[in-house]
Amino acid sequence: MKSIIVFIVLLVSFLNVDAQAFKYAFVTDTHVGTETGEEDLRRTVNDINLQNDLDFVIVTGDVTEMGTKAEIKLAKEILSGLKKPWYVIPGNHDTGWSESGGVDFIREFGDDKFTFDHNGFRFIACASGPYVRMSDGHIPRDAVVWLDGVLKKTPADMPIVFINHYPIDNSLDNWYEATDRIKKYNIQYAICGHGHANQAMDFEGVPATMGRSNLRAKDSIGGYNVVTMRGDSALFAVKKPGSLLEPSWRSIPLGTFVANSSSKIVRPSYEINNTYSQVKSAWTYHASANVVLTPAADKKLVVFGNSIGEVEALSIKDGSKKWGFKTGGAIYSSPAIAGKIVVLGSGDGFIYGLDLNSGKEIWKIKTNASVLGTPLVDGKVVYIGGSDHNFRAIDIKTGKQIWTFDGIEGAIVGKPLIYQGKVFFGSWGRHLYALDENNGKLLWKWNNGSANRMFSPAMCTPVAKDGVVYFAAPDRVLTALDVNNGSVLWRNKEATVRESIGMSEDGALIFGKTMNDEVVAYRTQTTDPGILWRLNMGFGYEHTPSMLIAKDKQVFFGTRNGVVYAFDPYIQKTVWAHKVDNSMVNTVNVINKKSVLLATMDGVVTLLTIK
Repeated sequence: MKSIIVFIVLLVSFLNVDAQAFKYAFVTDTHVGTETGEEDLRRTVNDINLQNDLDFVIVTGDVTEMGTKAEIKLAKEILSGLKKPWYVIPGNHDTGWSESGGVDFIREFGDDKFTFDHNGFRFIACASGPYVRMSDGHIPRDAVVWLDGVLKKTPADMPIVFINHYPIDNSLDNWYEATDRIKKYNIQYAICGHGHANQAMDFEGVPATMGRSNLRAKDSIGGYNVVTMRGDSALFAVKKPGSLLEPSWRSIPLGTFVANSSSKIVRPSYEINNTYSQVKSAWTYHASANVVLTPAADKKLVVFGNSIGEVEALSIKDGSKKWGFKTGGAIYSSPAIAGKIVVLGSGDGFIYGLDLNSGKEIWKIKTNASVLGTPLVDGKVVYIGGSDHNFRAIDIKTGKQIWTFDGIEGAIVGKPLIYQGKVFFGSWGRHLYALDENNGKLLWKWNNGSANRMFSPAMCTPVAKDGVVYFAAPDRVLTALDVNNGSVLWRNKEATVRESIGMSEDGALIFGKTMNDEVVAYRTQTTDPGILWRLNMGFGYEHTPSMLIAKDKQVFFGTRNGVVYAFDPYIQKTVWAHKVDNSMVNTVNVINKKSVLLATMDGVVTLLTIK
């Protein structure tokens, strides 16, 4: 009798395991837009369709190479050929150089995050940037808010699989916002892409798997992973189109999650704030989505937009919200204030003129694509570029277009410069442009000779002095051009200055932020001056394209890890530093040396006061 009971228990257990068993395809880093991306993905889709035992497909980002509308549309067309349910999130290649600020991805695929239940498991996937500007990976603020809502509705014992493009480690600047949350639930494992290689990982005790890229790379054919979910374990095995499933290379035990980790749990340190205690936050506002721009301000209000299309105005006195305005797309355009009008662009394809005091729409201009560029007001005219390959001059009071230049290659995402009757700006189409301020005619354009769009002078705001325009592209070279004809006067690559530059108040010096610890200075002149001086400020590895702003005999800038710095350029000494959060600090708005307004990628808007 006892043996019969044991047999029944084992049989029931076996049947339960069988009932829970299922398989899914784990595809990542397809990079449609590269030489073999399209063909490799088509082969994978056809191969998946031949397998009747796969229940669904998960695609974990870097679906495209540059996030263009054409690439995203092609990827959607290919994936739509799948004959079983499929789910997709973006990666950094889909958002970092996106001409729409991620709007096209959401329009094509419906969302940039997802959750669904299957055989008792809950699958949860978040988007991850960076968005538009170069920075670390980042789970968007709105995705974290969304994740809280999903987890709140998840039973404590329900098994969860967490999905992200990046590993949930410090390759994301806010990794802990994910790990701290999922470890409170019955997390089984996480999957990710980004690294293009199969790898067993562990995120603070949460077992994880990085998947290989679908690209063939040096092989003759691409591939992906098939995940077999059994009652006791999840097995990962490579599947190459047309070939048999390879033996499992990774096994993760399934069961009740117990939070433990053999590695040290690390969190960002704010110790630097104790060193410079003279810096305080007068107020802090945490937006509901990413803020990847510079807030504008007058004597009463602070205005900014966020990545879910909201424009908000706060009291500059206490940070309380005064009004809001909703656009139809993500906002990466730093607003400009002229009198009582606020001007900005939106991912919905419109340029807006809003009433500063109420937020009500005064006028708007429809363009043919997202408008990510930052406006510049000069007198009664506002100048702004968009992703429809147009740069416009607009009457700020009426919203009437004065002129347009339609010969832009790539998307415009930066801020223009007006100097000696000329408008200067860069784009993600390789070139720096010079237009006639009065009629928009092209005077000249320049590129650094690289065919790679990733080296475009897109994010650096140019500066100019004595007939010379200065800028730095991602090629890590500081360039000086003749403003009249675009001829190269000099190019200096000693310090690997990457996009982040600024000019002293008297125009005598150019400042550059290097990619490791140092700020450097150069004299403004027509021949290569070499580096005048170096200042080691200890900010570590750095790649954020935030400009250096000179005001009241000091220079201010932000970094990738949420720290704002001020230094004295005359004695080459750090004045203060203050950590706001752990994400990218945008170009700061320096009211004066005692008051600095700023925003971080995680949506933190704050006013720092310095004693």
